[in-house]
Amino acid sequence: MKMFASLITIMLIAFPSFAYEWKESKDIEHIFTNAGIKGTFVLYDASNNLFFGHNKERAQTRFIPASTFKIPNTIIGLSIGAVTSVDEILPYGGGKCFLPEWERDMGLREAIAMSNVPIYQELARRIGLVNMKANIEKLNYGNNNIGKVIDTFWLSGPLKISPIEQTIFLSKLAQTALPFPKTAQKAVSEITLIESNDNWELHAKTGLLLESKPGIGWWGGWVVKNSQVYAFALNLEVRDFSDKDKRIPLGKSALQALRII
Repeated sequence: MKMFASLITIMLIAFPSFAYEWKESKDIEHIFTNAGIKGTFVLYDASNNLFFGHNKERAQTRFIPASTFKIPNTIIGLSIGAVTSVDEILPYGGGKCFLPEWERDMGLREAIAMSNVPIYQELARRIGLVNMKANIEKLNYGNNNIGKVIDTFWLSGPLKISPIEQTIFLSKLAQTALPFPKTAQKAVSEITLIESNDNWELHAKTGLLLESKPGIGWWGGWVVKNSQVYAFALNLEVRDFSDKDKRIPLGKSALQALRII
């Protein structure tokens, strides 16, 4: 009996979604169906400990985080002093990049907006393998496995996280409830703000992995509305390169369907 109870405890830690109620949304299912996209969307209502969304099975499945990892990378970098601020200039390293606009030195504020991989690889190298591993475990981020290569583990593995786990992490960040300095968390909130009006503010970050077949697209973040936090994560299959352009429109449509924005 003790062994069974221990197993349940481990499952609840590894898969936080088991501890909460899930409500499937037909409206979001229709959004994905109409777009011809296989994927999931998860909304976490932190105030009521409720998950709303589509495709619970995929929502509980762990995937490589790709550039959504720029969020925890920034928190860790600021917290341990690898950079003094989000505006400290980091070198991109020289040479040709996937995108020409990445080919210059810049701070994290600008780098996260254009999802500059080389700049964030430099940040990870400054953090170092030992510090990164300890702080990933402190965050309890997905499978907590960064392997032995400091500047690729979020791009090609072994680090993986589920959409549900993403929303729990993002919800804590939005409420400055992570076990890290509040100044670091607030700085990340500031540089991830992409849209706001009199009723709500939207923070978000994309992620894209094309090396796998099919590829993986992410869009995760949170909305603050009426002093409430609604964290979300969209994860979809990228079968055609143009599918990457559907991440934000699908995510916004899901948020609108749930009347969050």
